[in-house]
Formats: sequence, structure tokens, C-alpha cells
Amino acid sequence: MQKILVSACLVGEKTNYKGQGKYCPDIERLKEKYELVIFCPEVEGGLSTPREPSEIKGSQVYHKSGKNVTRQFELGANKALALCKYLGITKAVLKENSPSCGTHMIHNGYFMDRLIPGLGVTARILKEHGIEVYSEAEIDKLL
Repeated sequence: MQKILVSACLVGEKTNYKGQGKYCPDIERLKEKYELVIFCPEVEGGLSTPREPSEIKGSQVYHKSGKNVTRQFELGANKALALCKYLGITKAVLKENSPSCGTHMIHNGYFMDRLIPGLGVTARILKEHGIEVYSEAEIDKLL
């Protein structure tokens, strides 16, 4: 069975910045066709749960307090990429709007609850290396 990388919060793991999951019932449908490999790049990059919200501004990622956490986001993204390469994963379902996992939309970098077109750090790195990235709203495309 083909493996697929899935954001940990989408299966209900309490990994988002609020210390909550973002369970997506459609993920269950993927189990019929794929072996799910669950991963949270922010936690794997060394960030705590819960944690301050983060947003991308330019090429950097900042906590709301202003602390630059780009290094942690890049570390988590590179661990996701290494895992995909090691396991032969070519597809990922990632949490939309996240500074790590956003596949189409991310927050604008000013903590104003406004979305703009863009890729999260992990989504960008995976995509740059030929891994197809999908949001939770695009699961039907994988079935």
C-alpha cells in the first residue's frame, strides 16, 4: 500500500499552536487507499505544544511576540522531506492556512487573521522536491 504524509493535527493529534487537533473526518477515507504517515513539522522542529501563533513575513517565520522561529520551521520541514525520501512518499495532505503546512493560503504575517495566497515552509520544501501537496479540502483528488 502506498504511503502518504499527513499533518498530525488532521488526525486529531493535539499538535497545533493552541494544543488542539484539527480532526478532519475525510482523512479516514484515505486509509482505504494509503498507509498514513502522521507528522507535525512544527513539533518535530522543536516547538512546544501549545505555543505562540506564528506567521510568515517575507522569507522568515515569527512568533506573535516577534521571536524569529524560522530555524525551527525549516528543521521540521527538512525532517518531513527526509522522511518522505526515506519511505518513498510522493504525496502529502497538509493543514491549510498553517505557516508550515499551508498548501494554497497562509496568514499575511501581521497577525490580523487575514489570509493570502502562499505556501507554508513544509509545503514549499516538499513541493520543491517533487512531492505533491494537497490540503484537507482536496482529499477527493487522492481517491
